[in-house]
Amino acid sequence: MAARRDRTHYLYLAVIAAVVLGIAVGFAAPGVAVELKPLGTGFVNLIKMMISPIIFCTIVLGVGSVRKAAKVGAVGGLALGYFMVMSTVALAIGLLVGNLLEPGAGLHLTDAARQAGEKQASGAGEGTVDFLLGVIPKTMVSAFTEGEVLQTLLVALLAGFALQAMGRSGEPVLRGIGHIQRLVFRILAMIMWVAPVGAFGAIAAVVGETGLDALKSLAVIMIGFYITCALFVFVVLGALLRLVAGVNLLALLKYLGREFLLILSTSSSESALPRLIAKMEHLGVSKPVVGITVPTGYSFNLDGTAIYLTMASLFVAEAMGNPLSVGEQISLLVFMIIASKGAAGVTGAGLATLAGGLQSHRPELVDGVGLIVGIDRFMSEARALTNFAGNAVATVLVGTWTKEIDRGRVAEVLAGRVPFDERTLVDDHASPAPGSGLGSAAPEAEGEAPGQREPAKV
Repeated sequence: MAARRDRTHYLYLAVIAAVVLGIAVGFAAPGVAVELKPLGTGFVNLIKMMISPIIFCTIVLGVGSVRKAAKVGAVGGLALGYFMVMSTVALAIGLLVGNLLEPGAGLHLTDAARQAGEKQASGAGEGTVDFLLGVIPKTMVSAFTEGEVLQTLLVALLAGFALQAMGRSGEPVLRGIGHIQRLVFRILAMIMWVAPVGAFGAIAAVVGETGLDALKSLAVIMIGFYITCALFVFVVLGALLRLVAGVNLLALLKYLGREFLLILSTSSSESALPRLIAKMEHLGVSKPVVGITVPTGYSFNLDGTAIYLTMASLFVAEAMGNPLSVGEQISLLVFMIIASKGAAGVTGAGLATLAGGLQSHRPELVDGVGLIVGIDRFMSEARALTNFAGNAVATVLVGTWTKEIDRGRVAEVLAGRVPFDERTLVDDHASPAPGSGLGSAAPEAEGEAPGQREPAKV
């Protein structure tokens, strides 16, 4: 097993080398670098291909195995309440820093930037009613074929509750889905071996497209945004995690280090969603909490996106010489948070949401979105990293509040004494968290006799 883990270690060293090489190619031969973009796009698409089946299996196994439906409702309600509070905190921090920095002062709008802003506005966000209706798929199968996270979440919840109501007669179905889950995670492990190629193409293309000049002129908002995201993660989330769960944030982030590297190289938090599900279960959080909190958080717990929309709106208004009043700031940003649901993992979706919000509230500012197009890709990395960290912390917190977490196992895993199995991306040895009322729906590990699983550490 050690040799296998060493191989995956070399894989992520290769990702780091690919990122460095991509940056070098982007600066040395920008024309060639831009042509490499399909490599990054192809890798992210391969990961997205796996998200719907992984979410479906995880939620059905979690919900279908829990004893009481009320437990699932309690987890979901608590998670959504937490997401709303944290989004409000992120908005407040973004507003405070944005008003202090006044990052757009002194910039001028060019014709090229104006056209870029109009292009973003033309494909911008949908209304709240359209969003809610969009959660319902056309058919049960289309939820998987169209790759819509919230549609898959709905179908999986319905299937899980149905299996729960079937009782013992539903157990063969749960066992079958357990086998499918292991197959899906094994396919994902195979896909991960092309991560260095995807990282190289993605980074080379963005450096080749953007160049150094755009970064210099817009450095204030970029640096301010990165600092704001860091403050939110390390101060707000770090303090909350320590006070509520007694977990050290740095230890948790170190445990998720490979996922952060993957996000950094692809600028998409969605690329790490399947691995976050597997690692949170391995950490000791029960299947229902992981299955509900993680996918829901990817649509509703957008801390990084909230900060981005706040600061970018103030930036555009300042640059256009038409600052937003306090009332306008609040109403515009509440609208944007609602409009941004479901777009957390999509590169560039934050820019379209920004354009759509300005178009609906202050149409004269839409052209100014073009000012930020050049650095949006770099800011999307900070958005994705912050969103991912927020969802990891949220999973631990919700597990703690609902008593669906094995604290002893958390300590063991974060100390490095129970390593994550990189071969399959699924934890074959983890027991359910105490009090969850779950039996493991996954099949026994290869070569393992029934009843030999590691006992839960209470």
